[in-house]
Amino acid sequence: MAHLTASVEYGIHCLLWLAAADDAALSSRELAELQGVSPTFVAKIFPKLEKAGLVTASNGLRGGYRLAKPASRISVLEIVDAIEGPKPLFDCQEIRGRCALFEGRPPKWATSGVCSIHAVMLKAERAMRETLAAETLGDLAARVERKAPASFSGEAQAWLGGRTSTRGAKRAPRKREAPS
Repeated sequence: MAHLTASVEYGIHCLLWLAAADDAALSSRELAELQGVSPTFVAKIFPKLEKAGLVTASNGLRGGYRLAKPASRISVLEIVDAIEGPKPLFDCQEIRGRCALFEGRPPKWATSGVCSIHAVMLKAERAMRETLAAETLGDLAARVERKAPASFSGEAQAWLGGRTSTRGAKRAPRKREAPS
């Protein structure tokens, strides 16, 4: 779990919107527009979430994504791991054995056991993973709900409803100008 990318932040925001969607399917395009980000960017996140069993996809005019299980059963760690994959927080390069004083032959005391720096990073990673595992999407959704004004949920539902009701609507053909 190296540096967490913007994909994690947008992925969590998308899942929060799905949690609030009352089981309505939302497209990745709608979720991207809602957050003011590229639809292509968001579309790359969802296959990872689907593969991890966090969302389900449905095709068709009213298709889109839904949470695969209740938000209270999706840990933040599951989301991070789904999007970022199993990357370590720290990748030890074993620099301790390269000291110029060792002239290419590091003594055993310098390289035996886990590198002290790596040990600290492993401890930090364990603590971070424990914290992320203890928090759920439901916990985050409850915090957002408490913070937002009561009218926000209705406004969001109306905005999304306007988008989903026009899905697949044929656009009026462009008028062609007569050649001069």
